[in-house]
Amino acid sequence: MATHESKSILARVFGIPELKKRILFTLTMLAVYRIGVFVTLPGVDRAAMAEFFTGGEAAGFLGLFNTFSGNAIKQLSVFALGIMPYISASIIFQLLTVVIPALDKLNKEGEAGRKKINQWTRYSTIGLAIFQGYFIATYLESLGGSIVQTPGMGFRMMSVLTLTTGTAFIMWLGEQITERGIGNGMSLIIFAGIVSGLPDALTELGNIEQSGLILLIALVLMVIMFIVFIERAQYRIPIQYAKRMVGNSVSQAQTSHLPLRINMAGVIPPIFASSLLMFPSTLGSWVGTGFFNAINDALVPGGWLYILVFSALNIFFCYFYTAVMFSPVDVAENLRRQGGNVPGIRPGKMTAEYIDRVLTRLTFAGGLYVAAVCIIPMFVQEQFKVSFYFGGTSLLIVVSVALDTILQIESYLYEANYSDLNTERTKKIRESEAI
Repeated sequence: MATHESKSILARVFGIPELKKRILFTLTMLAVYRIGVFVTLPGVDRAAMAEFFTGGEAAGFLGLFNTFSGNAIKQLSVFALGIMPYISASIIFQLLTVVIPALDKLNKEGEAGRKKINQWTRYSTIGLAIFQGYFIATYLESLGGSIVQTPGMGFRMMSVLTLTTGTAFIMWLGEQITERGIGNGMSLIIFAGIVSGLPDALTELGNIEQSGLILLIALVLMVIMFIVFIERAQYRIPIQYAKRMVGNSVSQAQTSHLPLRINMAGVIPPIFASSLLMFPSTLGSWVGTGFFNAINDALVPGGWLYILVFSALNIFFCYFYTAVMFSPVDVAENLRRQGGNVPGIRPGKMTAEYIDRVLTRLTFAGGLYVAAVCIIPMFVQEQFKVSFYFGGTSLLIVVSVALDTILQIESYLYEANYSDLNTERTKKIRESEAI
């Protein structure tokens, strides 16, 4: 029964030409990305780097970037920087849009303004990729051994050029997926990177005792169920629309709602919180001073200080990203123009304040949810010494991106069904008129 139902769903999905075209395009672009991961950076020994990772020495920021880039760091790939420079540049410009009135005005000008900001974001991505590429090159040289075959300025410049080009190509792939494929391209690239490492991570489960394995699987399943429940949950603010004159007729009063998600920031908070906590180890390995190493030793994953700081950063980034992406003032103004109001709340400023109060409470709950999802699996992860792939951050990213992509696919299915119903209704009307 389940097999037949799954076949019918696939038949419906691939029976829509536009949706089929977008899905195949997305899969093709992700395949190109995965092939590029195995193209090695010039002047390095990939086998030596793999041995370095096997020895368990590649922890901290290097392990985090390796996970998000789909083992591109371990492979010493031209895609080693992944999509992180673009995400960092996007967040910087979103923050500047809030701080700088000129950028905020440009963002509100419509498609032309947003295109200009996107262009500046691309330029900033290249700048960040150059900086991070130089850091990766110098860090590889500092590891010693036979990883870098010919250290020196020539290797650094070649690495910067190659890594920056790889980041620019991934950025282009992500934009193409968003425009011509299905789902958010940048998120899907991170999703593909994490999922690609799961088969290797699953081999580690053979070293765990049966009782521990059952506990780990049960925890992962519970976290996934919790993520799905919260990500699909909404708080609906009731909206009433008064009667209006439409031409020569009067439209009836209508009741609707304003849906607010508990976690409106998505997967951005844990990504940036993790990256920020890896920053001391990054500078410590590069600069070599004891100050950053002392901070890194204090922020041991699983320790009480790490948990406290990580939770605080998650809550902060939830508030920050929600404030950037959602403006209660703009929503209240749009409702006022459309003749809508929240029952018992005056339109305009009071409506904006009410929405802001509701959003503040939801965001706090969303921050606690994100922190809990990322921290709780950390204890089992440390207990059984399993990979980062079984941590809450990876699970949150994978499940959230999968849900968003499925919702987009469902929207195409609903649109196709609605179109079919209209076609059938028109056909019946014409047949009745002919009779």
